[in-house]
Amino acid sequence: MTIIAGFSSSRQGTAPLNLAVQISRWTGDKVVAAAIVERPWPAKDDPIEREYLGYVTEQASHALDRVVGQLPGGLDIPRLVYQSDSIPTGLIELVADHDARFVVVGSSSSGLLGRVTLGSVTERLVHTAAVPVAIAPRGYPPVPESIRRITVAYGGEADVNGLVAATAELARQWPVQLRIVSFTVRPMTMFGGAIERSTEDLVVQQWARRTRDDIIKQLNVVRARIPVPDVDVVVGSGHDWREAVEAVSWEAGDMLALGSGAAGPAAHVFLGSAASKILRHAPVPVLIVPRNKVTA
Repeated sequence: MTIIAGFSSSRQGTAPLNLAVQISRWTGDKVVAAAIVERPWPAKDDPIEREYLGYVTEQASHALDRVVGQLPGGLDIPRLVYQSDSIPTGLIELVADHDARFVVVGSSSSGLLGRVTLGSVTERLVHTAAVPVAIAPRGYPPVPESIRRITVAYGGEADVNGLVAATAELARQWPVQLRIVSFTVRPMTMFGGAIERSTEDLVVQQWARRTRDDIIKQLNVVRARIPVPDVDVVVGSGHDWREAVEAVSWEAGDMLALGSGAAGPAAHVFLGSAASKILRHAPVPVLIVPRNKVTA
């Protein structure tokens, strides 16, 4: 199987390739570094246009060689430059051509360093891909160890879309720790009034107990079909999404798994509103799993 590390012809940061190599240590899959060159549409039989496209393709090839050459350890990674109508379309076509298990991309260059930010390309890709999409935080460096723990962001839609089962299967196939976390934003002051701290804590505690019970039920359903490793269940709460995500401990080798929203088509990625908010504050790579899709 293959992992496609995707780049545009103009942006060739090493973050997607660094993450793809880290995932490959976990899965054993081959990494292919691919730069997508956007060809004009509709195509014209114009010698000037052909010359320009050839020039851009050559420059993308040189840039891709530099990116691969920066990897530590002199890894032998195939590279290719692929022409398509758009970068997301090209990556999706390459996934099909190479029977890829994952596609890995980087964050927007306008995002915060060390955080995951969707740009126009990744935004479209994560709403159309039929395989899991891994997104590297901006500036993600080479990491010597493989992925060691998957943290599943559990929400009300996770049981519907099979996220717990999908990530449990991944954790079983490539032995890693599995953690399930549910994020909650504490109620804010409304209409100039105040919420007593003790009352607020009680509400959050009751919600956390109910959520843990729901997660255990989902795990028991999954365990009836496949062996599931030991699972940590935690709750992250805060007065906003950033606080809630930061309330959970994160370590090197962590990956956060998000599921598709219920509004998305079956077997495709589609981020819901809560998942989008969690993603923006994730300090680790994010794996977005298509609805009802278990990678095997």
